[in-house]
Amino acid sequence: MSTIAVKAAQLRGGLVLPYAEAGYPEGIPVVFVHGLADSWWMFEPLLRQLPAAVHGYAPTQRGHGDAERPADGYRPQDFANDLAEFLDAVGIARAVLVGASSGGVAARMVAGSHPDRVAGLVLMGAPATLADKPGVTALWETIQALEDPVPRSFVDDMLGDLATLPVGRGFVATMAEENLKVPARVWRETLRGLLETDLAATLRGILVPTLVLWGDADTVLPRTDQQRIVDAIPEATLVAYEGAGHLLYWEEPERIVQDVVGFATRVARGVRVVPKLADGGSPGKPEGPPSPSDPDGPSS
Repeated sequence: MSTIAVKAAQLRGGLVLPYAEAGYPEGIPVVFVHGLADSWWMFEPLLRQLPAAVHGYAPTQRGHGDAERPADGYRPQDFANDLAEFLDAVGIARAVLVGASSGGVAARMVAGSHPDRVAGLVLMGAPATLADKPGVTALWETIQALEDPVPRSFVDDMLGDLATLPVGRGFVATMAEENLKVPARVWRETLRGLLETDLAATLRGILVPTLVLWGDADTVLPRTDQQRIVDAIPEATLVAYEGAGHLLYWEEPERIVQDVVGFATRVARGVRVVPKLADGGSPGKPEGPPSPSDPDGPSS
């Protein structure tokens, strides 16, 4: 079991983001990106199981968890910019990005705009689009009326509707507390940004190998939504988790780790961490190209 260290990264603009780090220092860099209202804690079950082949990072996004809460900057492009700067701040030349739920939007935007920095992309319960989802529309109506402090009942109800397989009560309670740290304005502006952005456009131009993981009992994202991702990304593969819901990464953590690590190993052999640059600039490209994808694919 990997030990998790919690650190802080200062981005070029001065924003400080806490992040968790686990795994072998010389392992393949894998960066986990959380979605709306979560924090690095959402990946704690995954980080603890990382093998020596992988070096995992999980930043907390601006406005979330214990990260700083600037007055603005909560659109998908802002989170994507932060993610690219995070790679620089911690000295990652090239990584496998793993985006969960709406965190998959920022991850894929970086994959599309910085292909030299991304060896592979994993999308876990990430939407192709959101504005056409009735459940998201209903959530938006509720969030517009949110005031601080955010009611515990709102968070509990939301989390309770997203998983279909059992999730440990203690972990769910921890995530509820993390959700409650998020100010109402951040809930509002983050979801507003997701709804007002053309998310389908963020799927264009992604040329890196991509693994799409989706629970077939997801009440938010139907298979047709996930098929749109696969159709838009030339090197994308869809793997359905039978019986899992939207929170498949909490419901099936062992299998998620197996699939993510297997994918990372296949596409990113030779990826390495480089020393952080003193001036905070880009550390540049890694030595050597990534290995081609293994045709055998992830576990089924």
